[in-house]
Parts: sequence; structure tokens; C-alpha cells
Amino acid sequence: QVQLVESGGGLVQAGASLTLSCAASGRTFSNAGVGWFRQAPGKEREFVAGRSANGARTDYRDSVKGRFTISRDNAKNTLYLQMNSLKPEDTAVYYCAADYPSRSSVLVAITPYEYDYWGQGTQVTVSS
Repeated sequence: QVQLVESGGGLVQAGASLTLSCAASGRTFSNAGVGWFRQAPGKEREFVAGRSANGARTDYRDSVKGRFTISRDNAKNTLYLQMNSLKPEDTAVYYCAADYPSRSSVLVAITPYEYDYWGQGTQVTVSS
């Protein structure tokens, strides 16, 4: 079993930055594909960023490329999402997820169905 706990959300103005953290316990992140998703009210959960299990590949949805960065600290067993130049359309509940055991060590999982473990979510609200 893997337990994931997100933190770092909040209310910010457009243009600001936030860093979300996702602490894992129960298993190590080092062999897991990991990702961040978000869900706005009335919308489906959507892929934001992901990292392959071997750490060699990352992928982002187009609207966040160049602004968001996913990273992983294996020593702390923690996943991060650095979000810069935030926009009101980034407002959502953000979830971290782990694909463990990873279905592929080299590919980035981009659909919710590929992930086995989820955090409880953290709210990010960006005001204009």
C-alpha cells in the first residue's frame, strides 16, 4: 500500500507561484510512475504532469508547459509540482498519484486509470 498526502495549495493572485508537495509512505516512490492531476468543479479530472518510473521522461499538458515543473526527491519520498505564472484557469483541486508497481518504467502514464494510488487533493485557487 502507498499513502499519499498533498500539501501546499492555497489562494494566490494571477502571476504568482506555488509549490505543491506530495509525501508518500508505505512504499518508495523510486520505482513508481508519478503524476499530478487536477479537477475543477463540473469538469473531469485531467492530467497535468507526469514522470516515468525511471525518472528519464516527463510530460505535461500543453496549457502548463513552460510554467509547471514536476520533480521527485527519492531521499524524502516526496513528489513536487512547481507552478509558476499561475492563471485563473489553473484553479482546481490538485491530486498526486502513483502508478505502483509501474506498468512501464520508461513511459509516462497520462490517464487516471493508469494510477493505483491517489492523495486526498489540495485546493489551488488563482484570482484574477
